[in-house]
Amino acid sequence: MTHHFSYQNDTLCVEGLPLTDIADQYGTPLYVYSRAALTDHYLAYARACEAHQYPDAPAQICYSVKSSATLAILHLLSRLGAGFDIVSGGELARVMAAGADPQKVVYSGVGKTANEIRYALSQDILCFNVESLAELHRINRIAGDMGQVARIAFRVNPDVDPHTHPYISTGLRENKFGIPHEEALSCYRIARDLPHVQIIGIDCHIGSQLLDDAPLVAALHRLIFLCDQLEAEGISLRHLDLGGGLGIAYRDEKTISVGEHIARIYDIVRRWRQTRHQGKPIRLIWEPGRSVSGNAGILLTEIQYEKSNAATRYLIVDAAMNDLLRPAMYEAWHDVLPLVRRVGNPQTYDIVGPICESGDWLAKNRALTVREGDRLAILSAGAYGMSMASHYNTRGKAAEVMVDNGRAHLIRPRETAEDLFATERIVP
Repeated sequence: MTHHFSYQNDTLCVEGLPLTDIADQYGTPLYVYSRAALTDHYLAYARACEAHQYPDAPAQICYSVKSSATLAILHLLSRLGAGFDIVSGGELARVMAAGADPQKVVYSGVGKTANEIRYALSQDILCFNVESLAELHRINRIAGDMGQVARIAFRVNPDVDPHTHPYISTGLRENKFGIPHEEALSCYRIARDLPHVQIIGIDCHIGSQLLDDAPLVAALHRLIFLCDQLEAEGISLRHLDLGGGLGIAYRDEKTISVGEHIARIYDIVRRWRQTRHQGKPIRLIWEPGRSVSGNAGILLTEIQYEKSNAATRYLIVDAAMNDLLRPAMYEAWHDVLPLVRRVGNPQTYDIVGPICESGDWLAKNRALTVREGDRLAILSAGAYGMSMASHYNTRGKAAEVMVDNGRAHLIRPRETAEDLFATERIVP
């Protein structure tokens, strides 16, 4: 729990505002974000880069939209200077609606459709992170049809183990992402000869929730070796995109400091450029997501029933796997706290939702002193929470609130059942 979420007189608060007041006003389930936390987490990257970057090749922080895509969050980060890492045409539409500078947008993803490529070209985004030769040729063809030249980088898969959950590992040989490291040089040669693409960089993203940056450093060294090979063939790169992936503390994990990580990366890059490239600068790009938004948001839920069987005592709450999928999908841990602390002997509960799936659980084996009607905060829910939410069981998505300087602002209203089928049509 960050200092932005803390108890005051036994009531859990966000930026000093009691969460009970917010839940009273907006109901539950409810996502609540701290603007101060989002700002602090983003500026940790920006300020670290300012301290180390080349003056004539400033770094770019491209927030990973898939981690949390609500317009108010994107707008805040854009105003702070962020660019964006997107993986769909829909995400591009979101960042443009939020006021993004398209020259700060990089487009990753293995399955870009023709329409998505056309849309991105029409917006003049900074760069496509190309993940296959088939995609390269499609981009070249579409750019030619539009009378444009597409700026590209290849996403290189360095075959580095990030030591994270297999579902969020993206840099191993068996993963679907990127160009295999051993094929990258030949892919760059092919791209060099295409008339409607311009090579400007190289990209790598090996996974998410990394608690140690050693895998990122190993991947960087593999990219540096490849950059030198490209330079020897006359292919000069403007930027090196290291992706994102730094982890957060969900429980009691020890995490790497953003400042330490960026200083270490710049030290390696600067020594490389001085040794083999006469000090010629290269722009660095980072794509953080979880480390910016993860601990800046929580999910509030209300206990509906207490139930027990021979083996387990349950708290059945009004939030569910459609609101927060991570526990069901990854068996992920989220700390759980009552909004009001009670005195008494705690009981051990599994916290489950109302969805008709045995996998619909939010936390297991938690010691709590609570009763029916009490409300709980599920912490560290600001990343891959609302962005992965669904309408399963015809459940509308939760409302979202951002707290700024002691005031709560509704940034997304709660969906009703009628909202969910308003666009559907019955066959006569």
